[in-house]
Amino acid sequence: MKLAAALAIIGQGGRVLICEPGGKAPVTRFLPNGVLNATNNPELAARWWRHEPNGNVAMATGYPGPDVLDVDVKPDGTGWPAFSRCKAAGLLPEPYAINGTPSGGIHALYVGTDQACGSLRKHHLDFKAAGGYILIPPSVVNGRPYTLISERPHAWHQLKWTSVVTFLNPPTHSAPSRPIILPTTGTGIDHLAAWLAGKTKPGRNQALYWAANRAVENGASEAELHELYRSMRFGNGFDERQAARTVADAFRNSTRRSA
Repeated sequence: MKLAAALAIIGQGGRVLICEPGGKAPVTRFLPNGVLNATNNPELAARWWRHEPNGNVAMATGYPGPDVLDVDVKPDGTGWPAFSRCKAAGLLPEPYAINGTPSGGIHALYVGTDQACGSLRKHHLDFKAAGGYILIPPSVVNGRPYTLISERPHAWHQLKWTSVVTFLNPPTHSAPSRPIILPTTGTGIDHLAAWLAGKTKPGRNQALYWAANRAVENGASEAELHELYRSMRFGNGFDERQAARTVADAFRNSTRRSA
């Protein structure tokens, strides 16, 4: 049954790992480098489960596998409130499959990307993408199984993890080193852009997000927001594409809050 589940994943173009019976850790004698040794070779997978027929089945995440939102349930808290907030805000598209986890949480599966894995510990949400893996049904941990809750094969959507992070953990900003004087009318774009032009690493992207929100509060359109970063200093992990995404996120989140 477990080998059949592994072969089904391989048949769908994914990569699998064999994990310890009843556990989540890869079987090291087969996978000395963990997820790096995940395979899409059905013969190799068959060999693994022939030697360890009760081994749990894991699937590598990130393209060509899925990206997965992990809603966790632990004694110190649950991810359900954060999940509900994100869903109400329109940040969670419909997943193509949902698996129930032994803790009482879920794995929501989306189209895989090259996004990095992430975690929001205080919100009890994890994001499994490039370099990660999840256990899948019929794996069992602590005597409790992973289960298939629903499948929607035509719900072919991607989840943008950075939008979830920004929404649940909005960046905090210290007061600017010099006051920004906004005009009594207009959006204040020129003043905000002049302040941003002097920003250097670290904190450039966070400062841009803050400034974009202030401009929206003053009536700026999304197109006008792109003037904010024209004179900013790029490089060292911060580029114009990231800046464009940041102001778009700020406009979307700010207008959503005011709706």
